[in-house]
Formats: sequence, structure tokens, C-alpha cells
Amino acid sequence: MYKIIIIEDDKGIADGISECLAGWGMEPRQIMDFRHVMEEIEAYQPHLVIMDITLPYMGGYHWCQEIRKISSVPIIFISSATDNMNIIMAMNMGADDYIPKPFDQNVLIAKVQALLRRTYDFNQNTFTLKAAAAVLNTEDNTLTYKDKKIVLSRNEYRILLTLMQNKNKVVSREKLMEELWATDSFVDENTLTVNVGRLRKTLEEAGLRDLIKTRFGVGYILEEE
Repeated sequence: MYKIIIIEDDKGIADGISECLAGWGMEPRQIMDFRHVMEEIEAYQPHLVIMDITLPYMGGYHWCQEIRKISSVPIIFISSATDNMNIIMAMNMGADDYIPKPFDQNVLIAKVQALLRRTYDFNQNTFTLKAAAAVLNTEDNTLTYKDKKIVLSRNEYRILLTLMQNKNKVVSREKLMEELWATDSFVDENTLTVNVGRLRKTLEEAGLRDLIKTRFGVGYILEEE
């Protein structure tokens, strides 16, 4: 499990990033004491750092320079400052990437995965999600179960990905529609129902029965015993 440290003083943003990373099987930790950032980094030994520029006491540029004195760990800056000067300064300080706020969590995950691959030479199949002995490969949008590879449609993949990221939690219909909207396909209530039905049929044909359960009036849940 790959350890990611989050240096962000907006608790809502930090919590959102943590939940997203944990859904992808990573181990996030938020820094709470912004006076002792280096002590926490040295103690945790993260594989990657996600850091805001504007922080209490000392800014992100300062901490980036301090980190670079002792480590080459990948650093991603997140900031509401979107001007070229800040982006250039971040890179000159030793950052590996820069994501303007507000950002799509899918973009953040893609950049985190890309940096981890480049830095640690992960193989192509590293980024997978598992449930009930089925493995969802995010590289080619396929599901593998009992040595059989199942090709998913775009919407089937997005629904299953979201449910696997929130395994054993109820995902609202609104949340699923938001995820499908991100694919540039208009999704209404009936379309979502149809797509979930198709996904269930695909899973059942592969031998995965009752993997997705309905919570009437709320949404859906992928439960794993």
C-alpha cells in the first residue's frame, strides 16, 4: 500500500483527497501540525506528497525546498493560484506537478498514478480494485473474474469503478449520475437504472450474482463479505 501525505489546511479539501486516495487502495495521512511538517514527513516516509502553496506558518514553497534537501519523493502542488508565475516557481522549487483548484478528483488520481509509475516503476497492472475475487483493471477498463476477462462498456465501467471505490458503502443515485456525467454523456434517472441493469446482467453472466444491491430510495451498494 502506497503512502501519500497531504499538506492542506482546508479540512474539507484534505478529507476529500484522503477519501479518494483510500478508495484507490492508497494510505493517505493528513498533516495537522503545520509547524512541524518535516518531522511528520520523516516519520511517515511517504511515497508521494500532495501540498497546497498557502499554508499556516510557512508556505508550501518553503516546505518543498526543505523536502528536497533530504528526499526526491514526488510532490504535487494544489493551489487556487493559477498564474504561470506560481506554476513556474513551483517547478523550480522541485515540484513534479501542479494542479489548479478547483480540480476533478479523477484528474488528481490520474496524476498521482502517473507519478507513482514513473518514480517506482510500477507495472501496468498495479492500479486495480478488487471485490468478491473480481479485479477491475483501470488501465484497460476490464473486469477479470476466475481467469475470464470481461469487457465493460464506458458507463458500466464508471458505475462499477465508483461502487468499488466505495465498497461496503451506499452510493447515492445522484453520485453515480455525477460520475457518468463526467464522461460527457447525459444521464437521467431512467438512463442510470438501465445502465445499472445492464451492468448487473454482465456481472451475472460472468458468475457474479447479487454483487450490486439496491438500497431503495437511496442508491446502490457493492457489499463484500
